[in-house]
Amino acid sequence: MEVSMFLNTLTPKFYVALTGTSSLISGLILIFEWWYFRKYGTSFIEQVSVSHLRPLLGGVDSSSPSNSNTSNGEADSNRQSVSECKVWRNPLNLFRGAEYNRYTWVTGREPLTYYDMNLSAQDHQTFFTCDSDHLRPADAIMQKAWRERNPQARISAAHEALELEDCATAYILLAEEEATTIMEAERLFKQALKAGESCYRRSQQLQHHGTQYEAQHRRDTNVLVYIKRRLAMCSRKLGRTREAVKMMRDLMKEFPLLSMFNIHENLLESLLELQNYADVQAVLAKYDDISLPKSATICYTAALLKARAVSDKFSPEAASRRGLSTAEMNAVEAIHRAVEFNPHVPKYLLEMKSLILPPEHILKRGDSEAIAYAFFHLQHWKRVEGALNLLHCTWEGTFRMIPYPLEKGHLFYPYPICTETADRELLPMFHEVSVYPKKELPFFILFTAGLCSFTAMLALLTHQFPELMGVFAKAFLSTLFAPLNFIMEKVESILPSSLWHQLTRI
Repeated sequence: MEVSMFLNTLTPKFYVALTGTSSLISGLILIFEWWYFRKYGTSFIEQVSVSHLRPLLGGVDSSSPSNSNTSNGEADSNRQSVSECKVWRNPLNLFRGAEYNRYTWVTGREPLTYYDMNLSAQDHQTFFTCDSDHLRPADAIMQKAWRERNPQARISAAHEALELEDCATAYILLAEEEATTIMEAERLFKQALKAGESCYRRSQQLQHHGTQYEAQHRRDTNVLVYIKRRLAMCSRKLGRTREAVKMMRDLMKEFPLLSMFNIHENLLESLLELQNYADVQAVLAKYDDISLPKSATICYTAALLKARAVSDKFSPEAASRRGLSTAEMNAVEAIHRAVEFNPHVPKYLLEMKSLILPPEHILKRGDSEAIAYAFFHLQHWKRVEGALNLLHCTWEGTFRMIPYPLEKGHLFYPYPICTETADRELLPMFHEVSVYPKKELPFFILFTAGLCSFTAMLALLTHQFPELMGVFAKAFLSTLFAPLNFIMEKVESILPSSLWHQLTRI
């Protein structure tokens, strides 16, 4: 009775003020939730409810404090020890003149960004120059050539250096940028090899005579390794794969400490082309070590070998009925490991996203590394019967295994949050950069957005039709309080009138 009397005394202005105020409050909550999500990647309401309210209500975290502290400590140490956005030289980078420039001639698009080419220029200056270059006229010219931005100016400087003497770095520049075919590039690299070997032998005898000679020998070593590696890649591209494998093995034996060139990744790709899976496994056993930096090539090649053992007979329907065998479980775990390391690769291997020419530099665990891997290894996955089908059936299960939030790690250190920015610098504008993890909008943001929209609509209708909306509001509130009125009437009829009178006074 009192409820209905109270409702009858409310005016349309009250309903307008009520709906307008509730719309404003829900809008402010929505704005704050959205800002907090953009900054920290999680919902504020959800974080407060999980962190503070659940313990008060008796909820227990699934992981013990000791385990969480240990994992957090390991994650922090890994973050400090691993440079999150370190850019690496692509071990399988193409030739500018014979491959990248051909793409530009055909499509009119530039496959390399300025940032990527600038990184290559810095690499060339680091590997192919030293402080004593001014003592040799040809090397002095090449020292300036590597700093030139204009390709024609670099090529002209290389020809000028060759007029003075046989200069290995000048041959390298011409093979990389002027040669329009792989055969022509190979011919120039063979000339560079002769010049590079003579310089290497000369500096090797003088390396202990002072710091200047040590730096010169280091430079000549880098030049020689680079030439031999590119010659092996020429052989691989021209179909002489066995010859390429032999050259790579000899190079790794001769210079075992130069792991920065990642020659083993070239070797893995060539061995996969020969379908020599036993040797691939032997290389993986040596380089897939916990102390060495991982790569998509290492992780996905290991997954491919394990998938090869079961993929030809794998059926998702049969596996769901009988469960996974030990070999199938090992293959699925290897795929999950690879996908957690680089989650961008499967879409390229499954051809859900189109490939482009790989850049000269890659970001490990990023889209650029995924493109570089899939560009050369897609054919190896297609060659293994059922491997892509197994990948298709299992790769998305990785994301259910990684703890929330997705930036946390499961088998590796947490996924770097800066990969998208670095990949946008490395990859051309016409390519849509793959982003992980995609931050889905939390429930509370969607809820507050719906609540804000609903209350704003009510406020607008109440402002336009105050009397009609007042009738609807009274009817809604009367219906809402009807069970309460019914209970009150029953209590009043059961209890003595004197007792009920005393209770209402209290």
